[in-house]
Amino acid sequence: MMHNDNLFTALRAAFPADLDGVAVETDDGLRYSWRDLDRASAMIANLLQGLGIVPDASLAPPRVAVQVEKSVEALILYLATLRAGFVFLPLNTAYQSAEIEYFLGDAAPAVVVCTSKNFPWVSKLALAAGTRHVFTLNGDRSGSLLERAVRCGERQTPAQRGPRDLAAIVYTSGTTGRSKGAMLTHGNLLSNAQVLKDYWGWQPGDALIHALPIFHVHGLFVAIHGALLNGSKMLWHGKFDPRRVIADLPRATVFMGVPTLYVRMLADPALNKGQAAHMRLFISGSAPLLIETFNDWKARTGHAILERYGMSETVMLTSNPYRADARYQNQSERRGGTVGFPLPGVSLRVRGEDGADVPTGEIGGIQVKGPNVFRGYWQMPGKTREEFTADGFFKAGDVGKQDARGYVTIVGRSKDLIISGGYNVYPAEIEGYLNDMPGVLESAIVGVPHPDFGEVGVAVVIARPGMQPQAEQLLAELRDRLAHFKIPKRCFVELELPRNTMGKVQKNLLREQYKGLFA
Repeated sequence: MMHNDNLFTALRAAFPADLDGVAVETDDGLRYSWRDLDRASAMIANLLQGLGIVPDASLAPPRVAVQVEKSVEALILYLATLRAGFVFLPLNTAYQSAEIEYFLGDAAPAVVVCTSKNFPWVSKLALAAGTRHVFTLNGDRSGSLLERAVRCGERQTPAQRGPRDLAAIVYTSGTTGRSKGAMLTHGNLLSNAQVLKDYWGWQPGDALIHALPIFHVHGLFVAIHGALLNGSKMLWHGKFDPRRVIADLPRATVFMGVPTLYVRMLADPALNKGQAAHMRLFISGSAPLLIETFNDWKARTGHAILERYGMSETVMLTSNPYRADARYQNQSERRGGTVGFPLPGVSLRVRGEDGADVPTGEIGGIQVKGPNVFRGYWQMPGKTREEFTADGFFKAGDVGKQDARGYVTIVGRSKDLIISGGYNVYPAEIEGYLNDMPGVLESAIVGVPHPDFGEVGVAVVIARPGMQPQAEQLLAELRDRLAHFKIPKRCFVELELPRNTMGKVQKNLLREQYKGLFA
């Protein structure tokens, strides 16, 4: 039989021998067996393959754009998309019409899956973008996708795929406002999952608490692939509730979260050493973990959070060590404030503006290379060339340093990116919307520290002469157009913005001015 590099094939091969064991248990008491995942993904894959979709001008496999609430059925849809050989395109549930219109126009998906409540407007946009098939899927197991799939067969042979074939496109907001679709292959995703299985010490009997969203890399790839590739049960939380997660800790061994989730659990008196005694590993990523959070967590639970670093274009790049291991040159200690070491197979270097390596411990731009690094940006060959060096390293866009022992520390972001509650917020995108509003001459968005979200946006707006835009009204208009996590927490109408001699807005001065707002 011919070898198949389809990621689904590797995940399916890792299912336990007893397919009737519990694979996923939800926080409202539903249980899904490994057989359920296998059968249901086969039926949805058969539905997708039976639509008779012919390849489009891009010659990439058909894209399936998905904007639905978190559910086990949404996870099964992801597996079915891989299985059918289609390309999965997850979209944040908070995206509004202007954003969805752009993604559908750019990716030209053959299939769109949305919630029933959004169907009226999403289907209009999908039709305008040339999408012929729009299905609905809701958090309560209803919707046209499942109604149609029920009539399909329960047997399906996974589509033949090579390691360089596309498996997913993950949109990462462009710092210039225009989102870029990072093209991830079956080989990118599988190689990263296999490395993490070893590096994080996944073992028989592990159970994962899954409390993250499943529209970005952390929840969809790192967490789900980790559990499936280890044949591990997932305790599935539809939404993060600190009390319910803490109550589940004695039944689990692994938890992955963004720093905000750890802050919220620390605020709950139910969290203590006894509750966390059965746990093997707490992992944090998607945003910088404050050293206070790292220390408080260790004091309360006895566990050192393992912080790691990755991005949409590369999945995981570096990680603090799980254990002392001779193979990894004495990488024994989890150091708060760092993101650990480059993962096995990942090359990482820190380069200055001149393109030369900076001395150990000095700050520069992070560049990476490895089997996990994406194939490039969808339909943007020029942008792809720009972001890779002549010798094939990807310029991550983050600024950091590496010490003599190899620990990597991320010190900032080269493009004023704001990471709020684990979500990337690009100021240029929001400034574009603000600047189009009546009465606004110009705007600047900066990130300032926030105790819960780590960082939030603050908008500073300059009025047009003779006009008086109202701060609250501007924020209200933004809420109608953009995802909630992108909305600045405060807005100030000022007379002018600080500028340097070149006329460039000095955002560092604005950050300094407003840094104590939420302290």
